[in-house]
Amino acid sequence: MGRKYSMRIVVHGQQAFGKAVLDALLKRGDNVIAVYAGPEKPGQKIDPLKEAALAAKLPVLQPASYRKPEVWEEFRALKPDLQVMAYVTLFVPEEFLKIPTKGSIQYHPSLLPKFRGPSSINWPIIKGESETGLSIFWPDNGLDTGDILLQKKTPIGPDDTLGSVYFDRLFPMGVAAMLEAVDLVKAGKAPRTKQDDAKASYEGWCAADNARIDWAKPWAQIYNLIRGCNPQPGAWTTHEGRKLQIFEAKPLPARQPNGIGGKMGEVVELDGESFTVACADGRIRVLRVRPADGAKVTAAEFATAAGLKTGTRFA
Repeated sequence: MGRKYSMRIVVHGQQAFGKAVLDALLKRGDNVIAVYAGPEKPGQKIDPLKEAALAAKLPVLQPASYRKPEVWEEFRALKPDLQVMAYVTLFVPEEFLKIPTKGSIQYHPSLLPKFRGPSSINWPIIKGESETGLSIFWPDNGLDTGDILLQKKTPIGPDDTLGSVYFDRLFPMGVAAMLEAVDLVKAGKAPRTKQDDAKASYEGWCAADNARIDWAKPWAQIYNLIRGCNPQPGAWTTHEGRKLQIFEAKPLPARQPNGIGGKMGEVVELDGESFTVACADGRIRVLRVRPADGAKVTAAEFATAAGLKTGTRFA
């Protein structure tokens, strides 16, 4: 190989994003020498990154913990120059991060220092932000606290969802940004810009507990929650004591034109495509749902099956 591609790169990650970063590096001829992937749980399907690494005949390492000196020695023996971290969920201590001669760089799907933490794509949408982005940074022992190498911004449209922001933008932008960051490291021009902790925010996992709809809230908050949880973890309410996830909806900011607004959480209208639920300052027209233990269906299909009527209350 020519000198241009002599930097010895280890890719560390999982899932489709880790695979896409590995594929992009290999496609342009970078010298990837090994892959670190998350350990599999019993019965779990092979991770896409591991599958791609094995197909490329690369060694795959899957330690259950990165806190052990023997794991560090195994990494050191690879003689890595750069560790490229693409969607890593296990804690990786500085002793491991500093082994490559040029260090380690990591992808994070928010504009650090805002939205540090594991669900950093959900929360900006849920909180009504009009912009998000991605950061490639130099990880340290803190949680998403390391120096910034580069950042890219993207708007959050009024009808964007977690799925559209990630798959349409932050995923492809992230792969391209990783390649750009590798080139900056290779050229010796990679910035290390300190994060401003005064502007930092941290959010934990966006889990089912966070995704419950409170129909007493304003329509904008409810709509942001629905789109920020679509497809995961799925915003939800209850109907007759059973969970109903709502994935697609349209906000109707005003009360009903005839002045009969309905009580909060009450079905105020049914049509051939949807049902509409009253909230604090408007209504939410529900279009696609998933009942407990069922598949996703149109709101009209659910309404028919569940016998919804105007006046039915969701809790």
